[in-house]
Amino acid sequence: MKVEIWSDIMCPFCYIGKRNFEAALNNFPNKELIEVEWKSFQLDPTIPEKLPQQASIYEYVAERKGMSYEQSRELHQQVIQYANSVGLTYNFDKAIVANSLNAHRIIQFAKTKGLGDQAEERFFYAYFTEGKNLGDISTLKELGKEIGLAEAEVDEALTNPVYVQKVHSEVNDAQALGLRGVPFFVINRKYGIAGAQQPAEIGRALEKAFGEWQQEHASSTKI
Repeated sequence: MKVEIWSDIMCPFCYIGKRNFEAALNNFPNKELIEVEWKSFQLDPTIPEKLPQQASIYEYVAERKGMSYEQSRELHQQVIQYANSVGLTYNFDKAIVANSLNAHRIIQFAKTKGLGDQAEERFFYAYFTEGKNLGDISTLKELGKEIGLAEAEVDEALTNPVYVQKVHSEVNDAQALGLRGVPFFVINRKYGIAGAQQPAEIGRALEKAFGEWQQEHASSTKI
């Protein structure tokens, strides 16, 4: 049974949602029958590829959400506590605001090699914990190689327009499904889970969808 997860690697709740999904899947008795596919989404595709002046994540969110700098810092402190509760360390003081398109291009290529999950994990950690600049091409190339891609493959991901098209196609799919934010989990193209829900809730959705999938699969294989 397929689970599709729309995510942006600069979305703090997407990394938390990944951990919650992993916890749910780890407790799912038929996890070996679950196929997971990560899908691209951009929370803010308008961020310039080269920012004229580097703003802090607090300043960026304050301006984007129409709040004060102090409110933005407080909001981020709450997210840090939530991340800590699932074993993640967020260092927003080091976070570098950047357009995530090129990172998604590498993720799209990684998916063709069966490395989609590794790519998501590495980019999340690079952005939220290490404070790496995901708008910097040399940084992206190093991360791509750490994921398990050859240098030539990373170059292919960053230069071949097919991978940009794949990103846009998945964003368009999300819009067609009515997605307004991420993370968003689509289970067997029947059930949707919005946000970084708790593992127990994700687990219940998996069980319900899997029961139906089993019935469909059994009936389709009958002679």
